Amino acid sequence: MRRRAALPASAAATALLAALATVSAPATPAHAHAPAHAHAPAHAHAHAHAHAHAHAAACGDGTFHAEVVQNGSTWTARRGSSTVYTGTDMRAAVQAAIGALTANRTSKERVVVRGSGSVSAGSRISLPSYTVLDVCGTIDVTGSGSGDQAPVYSRGTHDIEVQHLDVTGAPLYGIFLRNVENVVLGQIDMRLSRGLGVRIDNRGDTSRWTRNVRIDDVYVSGASSHAVETYGVDGLTVGTVTARNVGESGLLLNQTVNATVTKVDAENAGTGTGYAAFRMANRNGRIGSSYATNIRVGEVIARGGGRGVFCVSESGGATIDRITLSNTGNNAILIENCYNVNLAAQSGTVTGGGEIRLAARSEFANNRDITVQNLTVTNSSIRESPCGENITFRNNRLVNSAQSIC
Repeated sequence: MRRRAALPASAAATALLAALATVSAPATPAHAHAPAHAHAPAHAHAHAHAHAHAHAAACGDGTFHAEVVQNGSTWTARRGSSTVYTGTDMRAAVQAAIGALTANRTSKERVVVRGSGSVSAGSRISLPSYTVLDVCGTIDVTGSGSGDQAPVYSRGTHDIEVQHLDVTGAPLYGIFLRNVENVVLGQIDMRLSRGLGVRIDNRGDTSRWTRNVRIDDVYVSGASSHAVETYGVDGLTVGTVTARNVGESGLLLNQTVNATVTKVDAENAGTGTGYAAFRMANRNGRIGSSYATNIRVGEVIARGGGRGVFCVSESGGATIDRITLSNTGNNAILIENCYNVNLAAQSGTVTGGGEIRLAARSEFANNRDITVQNLTVTNSSIRESPCGENITFRNNRLVNSAQSIC
């Protein structure tokens, strides 16, 4: 794993934008929302999306500034009465509609896409600042490409929003956002055969954080890498990340601070690897040189896959309220060189699978200020080696399970 020097972090939590543009659907509690797609794929997991937002707009509803419509094999992009593209290329049509929005605008304008089509893995739809994209249909990614190509891409921008997006096929990334601020991702559904689902980072210019990112509901299956990954983000609010049969992590937070996550629900995430349903790495949660609690996770669910919860490489400042882990092939929980982590602050179960392990590598300071509590551990074990500093095991119930702690 590449490790990079820490960045100076903002001293205070970045407040989420109080008033997102009116085109934003209101934030909703994660338990209330799942994609409200009329066109949800009719296969095994569609039931996961059967209950729609009670009060979020359906895809394509409401005011828009440009529109892209499919009729047979023809795509037409219009702004008002003017046609800005007609032809067979979905990507070109969407990009033309985006290009037809007001130049040098200082507030969000919205493009609605009505139809399904394919784009090349070696291409991208690029979103400039103050752009809202609502895709009512599916983008199927075909062919090959390299680098940071993605059907939805934005870099060095601010005030961007993707309200609905369904992606199938084999992208490099489903959504790729770099050095951005004030981002809203609404209802995102990716049923892939390879690639990484959503990547949001600051790796183009690490002297500044990517800031104020909101992700409402993301479903990713079949990715060869992570479902959702962040790196260098200050201010992250996530509703639900649902990961099914992805090659690496469900949700991976790298060097991300001031984050609130309602739920990570992963099945077979990182099977045969050391990745986890929920992973924190590369000084995640470190603000300046300290680890005050700033990563708050409501619930982590892992069934099968690699690890359940994994904290590594000087990460911490995290509380996970509820944990339900079963039959992970690797450690159910691995805490390695982390600081101020509270596991199962409310409740949790670990059933079968790999042990709950507190470990350390010699290259970093040992674990400290770790609390493992309120767990019912069945057919597994708890092991602390080497001994950490200020480690608390409290109110854990062992069922056919061993414990070896300091």
